[in-house]
Amino acid sequence: MKLLTLRRVVDLLIYLSVILGAVLLPQLYGLVHMWLFFSVLGGWLAFLVDALLVAKGRSIAYPFALVLAILTLAASLPRPEHYSFVEAGPSLASATFIIGSILQIALLILVPIHLNRSRKKKT
Repeated sequence: MKLLTLRRVVDLLIYLSVILGAVLLPQLYGLVHMWLFFSVLGGWLAFLVDALLVAKGRSIAYPFALVLAILTLAASLPRPEHYSFVEAGPSLASATFIIGSILQIALLILVPIHLNRSRKKKT
């Protein structure tokens, strides 16, 4: 059995972000303006590219994931309508928002730790 290293946890969080985005997109389609849907789709495609970079073992994937996590949280946390999903009670929309926010916060915490450890190993 393989150990769950910090790098594997970060990789898993990136992959889960792609999966959660695939759950989010159908929820948004028809609910929001098309420009907003396409901007979210663009963000999801960026996460998909990042996941592919992770799968190929490219080190650039981790700073890219950090930037994507920051942008995702900056776009979603200030929006009061996102909190209305949570206030309305348990639903797929509220679960998507909560889980997505937790994933991005975890990336914000763990990616810098991973990058710092990787840098120390090289020196």
